[in-house]
Amino acid sequence: MSSDKSCCGSFTQCFFDYTTPKSLVIRSKRVGALNRLCQALVIAYIIGYVCVLKKGYQDTDSVISSVTTKVKGIALTNTSDLGTRIWDVADYIIPPQVPSRYKEEKEENSFFVLTNLNITPNQTQSHCAENPGPESSCSSDKDCKKGFHDSRLSGVRTGRCVHFSETNKTCEVLAWCPLEKDGDPPDPPMLAEAENFTVLIKNSIRYPKFNFNKRNILPYINSTYLSQCVFSRKTDPDCPIFRLGDIVAEADEDFQTMAVHGGVMGVQIRWDCDLDMPESWCVPRYTFRRLDNKDPDNNVAPGYNFRFAKYYRNADGVEVRTLIKGYGIRFDIMVFGKAGKFNVVPTLLNIGAGLGLMGLVTVVCDWFVLVFMAKRHLYKQRKYSYVDDFEPLSNDVP
Repeated sequence: MSSDKSCCGSFTQCFFDYTTPKSLVIRSKRVGALNRLCQALVIAYIIGYVCVLKKGYQDTDSVISSVTTKVKGIALTNTSDLGTRIWDVADYIIPPQVPSRYKEEKEENSFFVLTNLNITPNQTQSHCAENPGPESSCSSDKDCKKGFHDSRLSGVRTGRCVHFSETNKTCEVLAWCPLEKDGDPPDPPMLAEAENFTVLIKNSIRYPKFNFNKRNILPYINSTYLSQCVFSRKTDPDCPIFRLGDIVAEADEDFQTMAVHGGVMGVQIRWDCDLDMPESWCVPRYTFRRLDNKDPDNNVAPGYNFRFAKYYRNADGVEVRTLIKGYGIRFDIMVFGKAGKFNVVPTLLNIGAGLGLMGLVTVVCDWFVLVFMAKRHLYKQRKYSYVDDFEPLSNDVP
């Protein structure tokens, strides 16, 4: 019973305690040096890291961007299937292969350049033997189910087992015949000259919070300069026209090797703008890197390819097509950026947060004195004083 009263009394006493700051000056060179060192570190953090490095005095905004591209270049090929042929921008730029980030997006931030192709000419809708394989080989008509079709087959089976060659028999299919032959793409690539094609990248950016607009065709760039320049880090770092071979080389890749199977390249445009400085200081920075996997230990389905066809009618009115399995490089243009401008609100918030760290200096110094100083018991006795309750002054007291 007495212990319960003791606990209740201790709780009541702690609950009604009042603590007030007390100034105690310790004349010690070690403690004084530690105090000034901690204060210097806090001030260096506020000025160096918060204000200078992170620009804590600025309000920030993220970039809103739009990108358009225009590719130029001509290539010459001479093949048994097509003969001598000139390829211009209408032939090797394939808009349907450009992905859209959002369904409502009309302008894409990518473009595709055809660099290599396998051609199957003069296909018509007819019957022919399926290409040899585990699923298409047969010995009699019983092995070929009529009407059967699968995503891995080239057509719909007719139910007949026919000769593909003198030694192989496969199921007959209704398809675009002759069927496409499986095989590796040509090496060197057919459109090897694509390395010298150029692309004009037009990028407009906006920071809505600061009502700031700019584009990568800078104010001093005129039509004469634009018709002659090609991006170079040393001579023309602001030119928005890029040679495709240079883009790939900047990513430490070989264009001719990449052009055989295709791939995906990233063009990164970064706008980091300090709007407290002159507007001319806000310029884009370009970097380039390969985005698709190029792991030599896992080279299944390498590169980037797709199929498309060109249709026409022959003299007999029969629909004919030329099937093209195209390999090429897709260039994805990614825009990043952040702008900052002085604002009193973040300035006060960051300075206040930094000054709040000054309270840690007292904690560190008190800990040092209470743990490592020889007269720590005397310091504790002087620092913490306990005073009993006093009655308020009465009206009778003079």
